[in-house]
Amino acid sequence: MQPEPEDLGGGVWSVPVPIPGNPLAYTLVYALESPRGPVLVDAGWQHEDAWAALKGGLATFGMDIADVHGVVVTHYHPDHAGLAGRVREASGAWVAMHRDDITLVRRFQETTRSKDFGRAFHLDSLRQAGADEAELAEWNDAGQMVDPPALPDRELSDGELVDLPGRSLRTIWTPGHSPGHICLHLEDNDRIFTGDHVLPRITPHIGLYPYDQPDVDPLGDFMKSLERVGGVQVGEVLPAHQYRFTGLADRVQEIIGHHEERLTEIIGLLSGEPTTLWGVARGMEWRGAWADMEIGSRRMATAEAAAHLRTLERRGMVRREAGDPIRFVLND
Repeated sequence: MQPEPEDLGGGVWSVPVPIPGNPLAYTLVYALESPRGPVLVDAGWQHEDAWAALKGGLATFGMDIADVHGVVVTHYHPDHAGLAGRVREASGAWVAMHRDDITLVRRFQETTRSKDFGRAFHLDSLRQAGADEAELAEWNDAGQMVDPPALPDRELSDGELVDLPGRSLRTIWTPGHSPGHICLHLEDNDRIFTGDHVLPRITPHIGLYPYDQPDVDPLGDFMKSLERVGGVQVGEVLPAHQYRFTGLADRVQEIIGHHEERLTEIIGLLSGEPTTLWGVARGMEWRGAWADMEIGSRRMATAEAAAHLRTLERRGMVRREAGDPIRFVLND
C-alpha cells in the first residue's frame, strides 16, 4: 500500500510517487525547504499518475510544482529521474546528477534512437552469456526499453554541496547500483538520503553491463561505497523506496554480509571445468525459480552473476576462460 505524503519536520517532506506496474510500487520523493523554493531529491517515474501524485503531494504542504528551485537526482534510473525534465519545464528548476550518470544519459539518448540497435545488443549479450536459441526466442522488446531521462544541466561531484540556500546538503558519491549513484547528507538536519544505495529490507540490483565490460567492478565499488556511507554519523536514513529507518551502520553490514554469502554461493557452483555465465546465474538462488523467470528477469539475474564473478576475479578466486560463450573456472 502506498503511504500518504508526510511532513517529516525540519523542513523536509516525503511524497510517494507511484511506479505503475512495478513491484517496488512507489518512489519516495523528498522536498527540502529553501528560501528560493523547494529542492526535490529525485522526481519519480515519467507517467501521468506519477505526475499527478507529485503535484498533489506537494500541494498538500502548500507547494506548487512551478515553485521548485531544483531537482537533485540520486541516479539516472527512470523511477528516480523520469519526471525531472518535466519538473524543469514547469518551474525552470535546475536538474543535477553525478557526472558519471550524466555520461550514461547522453549515451542512452544516442543508442535508444535505434530500436534495432537495442534488440541486437541484448540478444548478442544473452547469446554471449550462454543462453540457447530457444531462450533467445523469448526476448520481447516490449517493456525492456524506456525513454532516457532529460539531460541534467548541472554536474555534481563527490563532496560537493548542492545548491540549497541556507542549508548544507552534501554529495557522497556511492557507485555500484549505477556508476554515478549519490547519497546526500543533510548535515544541518542529521539525515541522509540514500536513494537505492541503502534500503531497509531489500538490496539494490548490482549488475555488470555488458557482461564482459572490462576494467570495472560494480560490486566491489558498491561494497566500498557501503563501508564509506556506513561511517557517516547520522540519525535518520531516508531511502527512495520502502520506509525511513535508523541504524545505518548496522544495515550496511547486513547488506555487505548478503553479498559475501552470494560470493560464497557462486564459488560452490564452480569447479575446474568451465561453466558458462548463464549456467552460473541459472544455478544461483533467486526469489523465484529460474524456469519461471521471464527472459528480461533472467537478463538482470545474469548481470548480477557477472558482477559477483568480476569481484571474485579481482580477488583472484576465479578466472574467465578465453572465447565465447563467457565461461569461468575456479583458480587452483
